[in-house]
Amino acid sequence: MVPHLITALNGPIHELEQRILDSTPAIERWFRLEWMEHTPPFYCAVDVRNAGFKLAPVDTNLCPDGWNNLTPDMLPLAVQAGMAAIEKICPEARNLLVVPESRVDNTFYWSNILQLKRVFHQAGLNVRFGSLDSNITQPTVIQLPMGESITLEPLIRTDRRLGLKDFDPCTILLNNDLSAGIPGILEELNEQYLLPPLHASASVRRKSRHFKAYEEVSKRFGKLLGIDPWLINPMFSHCGEVNFADGKGVDCLITQVDALLTKVKRKYKEYGINEKPFVVVKADGGLDGTGGMGIMTVRDVKDLDALIAKAQEKARSSGSPTLPEVIIQEGVLTNERVNAAVAEPVVYMMDRYVVGGFYRIHADRAADEGLTAPGARYVPLAFADGGRLPQPGEKPGSSSPNRFYMYGVIGRLAMLAASYELEATDPDAEVYD
Repeated sequence: MVPHLITALNGPIHELEQRILDSTPAIERWFRLEWMEHTPPFYCAVDVRNAGFKLAPVDTNLCPDGWNNLTPDMLPLAVQAGMAAIEKICPEARNLLVVPESRVDNTFYWSNILQLKRVFHQAGLNVRFGSLDSNITQPTVIQLPMGESITLEPLIRTDRRLGLKDFDPCTILLNNDLSAGIPGILEELNEQYLLPPLHASASVRRKSRHFKAYEEVSKRFGKLLGIDPWLINPMFSHCGEVNFADGKGVDCLITQVDALLTKVKRKYKEYGINEKPFVVVKADGGLDGTGGMGIMTVRDVKDLDALIAKAQEKARSSGSPTLPEVIIQEGVLTNERVNAAVAEPVVYMMDRYVVGGFYRIHADRAADEGLTAPGARYVPLAFADGGRLPQPGEKPGSSSPNRFYMYGVIGRLAMLAASYELEATDPDAEVYD
């Protein structure tokens, strides 16, 4: 089953799907050459939005949870990708230490952790879990609804290594985005592999850096396929510090919103798109809060006065009226529906491989709103079957393997952009004059 694409203008995406299918050998060779020069993130998940006239990533998560949403049919791919990833990093690895979030009451999250344990156990590793939570001072068992359990243990740090009692791992896998900051216990682990690296944490990453790298990737990929990169790239701009209490940076925000809306309107006119364009304003940092602002959706620069006044009120009440940096991003509609609910695909990758995905759906959200909110559900649907190879000759938009392959290409482009991003921000990278 392929979720219905609700749009009056679906020609460009159908043409893009056909162009991608026709160019499969060139695309796969292009990715192969890129991975000879760049190291993919250990794992990541990419939220993709299909507007019918545009297909683009809107978020790339380098510490993804939600692995429990992958169906059993997808697990062999994840196991094989996990084997390849570990083999490149630490071929002699026997032990894997996973550092999870501190979500004691969230059984959904722990089901995700259990799924990761299954993957890496099948990949040939002993997997145990060390918690950053200072309240975990002895092995603590978390019971899951299906009768399974996870045991959290206190981390033990020596001068140069991190482990557990009677457990010395070669590799440490973070399933914790460190949005509250980087704890000292994880720093200067010079004898072990920490994945992803600390500069991939949400407290360090900037969305603008990632989408700048993605812009570069989309231009090169667009040239390969002979397409307008805008069809796969959300335009964006950036402002420095915005303080809603004293007005600092607000002029920059207004100017950049106006400029980006003008660019998007120009593109809509070029492609004959009748939708009303919009931009999204949010904190440029990872997941480390929004300074009381939340996320602004702006369709007309005249609406900013009311939105800024609302943000000022929220900021004062929260006691944090300043955003260090702000990103203004082209809004991308999602015109896919599962029954009547708005849906967006999420593509999961490990090493350089697409290993699965699902649709995030939300019955109470509109096509121009984010779906990561209470009430969201996760449905495998088009990604659930085993036929993931593209099917030449199928009518565009009607084949789930073709749709999945197209989304997988976009996901891998975002993953490649993350690779560029991490290389550029690596504090230990050698710099040549």
